Amino acid sequence: QVQPVESGGGLVQAGGSLRLSCAASGRTFSSYALGWFRQAPGKEREFVAAISRSGATTTYANSVKGRFTISRDNAKNTVYLQMNSLKPEDTAVYYCAASSAVTPRATLYDYWGQGTQVTVFS
Repeated sequence: QVQPVESGGGLVQAGGSLRLSCAASGRTFSSYALGWFRQAPGKEREFVAAISRSGATTTYANSVKGRFTISRDNAKNTVYLQMNSLKPEDTAVYYCAASSAVTPRATLYDYWGQGTQVTVFS
């Protein structure tokens, strides 16, 4: 079992960058694939990126491909989301979640953090 806790959100101008972190407690952190999702006001939660247990496999939503990079450090029990070339439409609450598989399906993630707000202004 893991408990993800996100940090690193904030207010940034369009074109800027932010790095989100998700620290997960629990000795089994490296046993889980990890994903980032986001939810904008009035919209459904959507997949952003996911990474395998070892970090060797990653997958991204088309909307962020080439701009966002997911990575993990199992020694630190932390997963990161580097976000570059941010756009106003990236504004959302970003959630970190743990799953047994690398998947864009939110229903397959068992453990969720509380989220961190990212606001991009033009």
